[in-house]
Amino acid sequence: MILQSRHFGEIDIDPAEIISFSEGLPGFPDDKQFILLEKPEEFGAEDDKSPFLWLQSVSNGDNAFILLDALLVLPDYKPMLNTTDFSELGEYTEKTRDDFLVYNIVVLPEDIRQMSVNLVAPVLINQATKKGKQVISTNNEYSVRYLLFNEVNE
Repeated sequence: MILQSRHFGEIDIDPAEIISFSEGLPGFPDDKQFILLEKPEEFGAEDDKSPFLWLQSVSNGDNAFILLDALLVLPDYKPMLNTTDFSELGEYTEKTRDDFLVYNIVVLPEDIRQMSVNLVAPVLINQATKKGKQVISTNNEYSVRYLLFNEVNE
């Protein structure tokens, strides 16, 4: 399947890899199907895998979101999530735990030193069921705009 994307041009995607978000994303309720893209060259990585992924809308080539596994930056990141959020994506058990991915949306402003990640509203993806959902963490210790370059900005 060919998708025309503003950020990546024409890309060939496998329909079996499409992730369904039944409610879309907050602010983007009409975008219900996405594909995860790895584009390490976008961030200067040549041989090593980039920590960033793109969540590209299938229905709207203009909409793509940069994702990051917050554990790479904050090893103690543990958002408290409602079990209902998981159950909507598929059964969450000891056996299926590895099927669930947790990412956070990155905001990349013009000044890269102000790059931030939303720690309050992680994106959950079940790789096995190909379902996803952005949820709200119930603990209050995280910021919507956690600066990734905190140590540089201080």
